[in-house]
Amino acid sequence: MPGRLAGTSPLSRHLCLVTLILSLLWAAAPADAQQYPVKPVRFIIAQAPGGQNDVQARIIGQKLAERLGQPVVYDNRAGAGGQIGFELLAQTPPDGYTIAMGSISTLAVIPMMPRKPRYDPLRDFAPVTLVSTSPYVVTTHPSVPARTIKQLVTLAKAQPGALVYATPGVATGIHLTTEQFMMIAGISMVHVPYKGGAPAATDLIAGQVAVMFNNVITAVPHVKVGKLRALAVTTAIRSPALPETPTVAESGYPGFESNSWQGIVTRSGTPGPIVARLNSDTVRVLQLPEVRNPIVSQGNDIAAGSPEEFAAYIRREMEKWGKVIQTAGVKND
Repeated sequence: MPGRLAGTSPLSRHLCLVTLILSLLWAAAPADAQQYPVKPVRFIIAQAPGGQNDVQARIIGQKLAERLGQPVVYDNRAGAGGQIGFELLAQTPPDGYTIAMGSISTLAVIPMMPRKPRYDPLRDFAPVTLVSTSPYVVTTHPSVPARTIKQLVTLAKAQPGALVYATPGVATGIHLTTEQFMMIAGISMVHVPYKGGAPAATDLIAGQVAVMFNNVITAVPHVKVGKLRALAVTTAIRSPALPETPTVAESGYPGFESNSWQGIVTRSGTPGPIVARLNSDTVRVLQLPEVRNPIVSQGNDIAAGSPEEFAAYIRREMEKWGKVIQTAGVKND
């Protein structure tokens, strides 16, 4: 038999063929990563157009497309608090051609709720980079007789269950942050979940509800014209968007901290060189003034870093909010 395998046993020939095939496959993987991308990249946004995740994703995606040399196609998959978009991501091939904008709700809170989503952030997704963080603003309707956090707590204790607070929905970052504060402050308020932040804020402005731990981008314009009152921000330091507003920690609850955040993930199993390319290009894009400035102007801080740093951050957030969910008895039934 001519060729390299002549004179060898069938078993030896089989082993040689297997070794050759594996070698070819091993050699092909880095080549694919080096050629990436060769087609458009889909950017899943688990939110309706116009929300904070959508706005940031589109600002980033425009410049990311230039660096990748391929179009970035936006795919808004709103519903179920963001679960629909991330269930979709969990079903995509691990090739780096589908990425998604995640948040505290989709990557840290919802996965820790009693009824689990059909995805696991640690199992199904590969972190690319944390994008931004921002405070929540404790806001009240001006008719509420409280101008500070301490006054709000005193009012809530004097009238247990009388104050009504709004959230964009159960298992959102705003919901869990409010639950965390109520536990620490020893107060009880009535939860009214809405189908999104916009209708919740609308009812707060109208005086239909009394309190909301609002996103800074939503709260600031209404605070400045007197339609809402800002009592505190939830981050460890004051927000440049509301420099005169103290933190919750400064207001008598040292150590209290909660951030809204956004970050980009892709499918787990995506080759390391492709994840590294996505990370490098996204971090560079976030340094561009035309990307950085509009995100910061919305009250956010740029928080770009490595995939490893983002992975550790997600784990810490999942652990933190899992404890709040368990202690407060939060359910998503």
